[in-house]
Amino acid sequence: MSTANCSQRPVLGTIAVVCCHLDGQDQVILVQRGKEPNAGWWGFPGGHVEMGETALQAAARELQEETGVIARPLEYLTNVDAISRNAAGTAQRQYLLTVVLCEYISGKPVPDDDAEQAEWVPIAEIETRGLQLLVQVADVARLAQTRWRALNR
Repeated sequence: MSTANCSQRPVLGTIAVVCCHLDGQDQVILVQRGKEPNAGWWGFPGGHVEMGETALQAAARELQEETGVIARPLEYLTNVDAISRNAAGTAQRQYLLTVVLCEYISGKPVPDDDAEQAEWVPIAEIETRGLQLLVQVADVARLAQTRWRALNR
């Protein structure tokens, strides 16, 4: 396999989905990305999985780096394929994102690292707040809510 082909492989990333019941509503932490790719878009805190760490560990680390929030990874929830394509439809960048459900421990979401904004967002309002959402954010939030409720019965 050539070196050129190696750089064209998908990148492994992870996102942390932290559910919490606040102010009478189930909420998740969302961040507005401050850097490319997807600057200005809202999604879950996350990033690259570093060599030697699990996606669970990476999710907790990225969450703390981007928001200051500390959470305990509970389990893998699903995967998300994020593929950027050019106008001709050719894949330019591809990430396989492991979605990790996390249990909130402490901290208030404050943007740091590459996050422009960070806040708790009620799951019921994710699609009506006018946020420019990354792919599958609302679906993943609802999936996390269902699983989080089942774990906390």
